[in-house]
Amino acid sequence: MLVEPGLRAIRTCSSFLGSWKLVSSENFESYMKELGVGFATRKFGSLAKPSVIISTNDDIITIKTESSFKNTEISFKLGEEFEEMTADDRKTKVRSIITLDNGSLIHVQKWDGKETTIKRKLVDSKLVVECTINNVTSTRVYERA
Repeated sequence: MLVEPGLRAIRTCSSFLGSWKLVSSENFESYMKELGVGFATRKFGSLAKPSVIISTNDDIITIKTESSFKNTEISFKLGEEFEEMTADDRKTKVRSIITLDNGSLIHVQKWDGKETTIKRKLVDSKLVVECTINNVTSTRVYERA
């Protein structure tokens, strides 16, 4: 049986599927500041303890982030660029692409000549999310909910 490349990639990232809860966060406020997020939003964002739900429907992957502060949802096909409304409400269109590289989901956002990378990887049954812009990196760790 032949498997379409997109579906093969979905099967490869099936270990990401499910619900995750934030258990630790390092340097997130500094990361948001580097993004250009305002003071009040940074404070609320730093206090939020989001849950992340990752699911698939055929070759579409959906990542929902839910917290008392804000809920967001993105749906995409691996390797295909899409327009994203970010959690920090950047007023500019953000063009994103998510690829699978060595078992990690690599999410690149571009806007106004800027770029940030969000790397999601599994380490010891935990979802580790590394957010990097310029020389600032935040690491957020989630456990299965």
